[in-house]
Amino acid sequence: MALAAPLSKYKKKTFIIWMVACIGFAAWFAYDGYFNDNFIDKHTVDGKPNDTLVFNQKAPPFLVGAAVLLGAYLLVIRNRKVVAEENALVIDGKINIAYDAIQKIDKTDFDSKGRFTLTYRGPDGKETDRKVSDKDYDNLKAILDHLVAKIS
Repeated sequence: MALAAPLSKYKKKTFIIWMVACIGFAAWFAYDGYFNDNFIDKHTVDGKPNDTLVFNQKAPPFLVGAAVLLGAYLLVIRNRKVVAEENALVIDGKINIAYDAIQKIDKTDFDSKGRFTLTYRGPDGKETDRKVSDKDYDNLKAILDHLVAKIS
């Protein structure tokens, strides 16, 4: 039976908040830069727009682009997860860590900060540290308990 820890709700919601913020600021700047006559008059000197008005006119496409990029990245990472299989820990479908390759698990920060550090010997023989956080993955407590049981 494999245990899975999918991408966390925290991470997904953070991306959504940033996308909404980018679109909101883009709308605000576009309104002030093109439609708000009081703002335009206040920031026009001798018929020329000052830096604030120019920024409000040029920033919206970049902010919308940033929101689109954030949404695209969220779509790319939405299926990432940590899976504790019978013989190995699989992180994001790319990193396979055999249980016998794990040197130690540092879980001193797990209760307070929600993260633990795996020290394992990679295929090249080098020791590698990998931090796994509950801000990135949900259900890490079950994964950590399973890891401790497997390497003990």
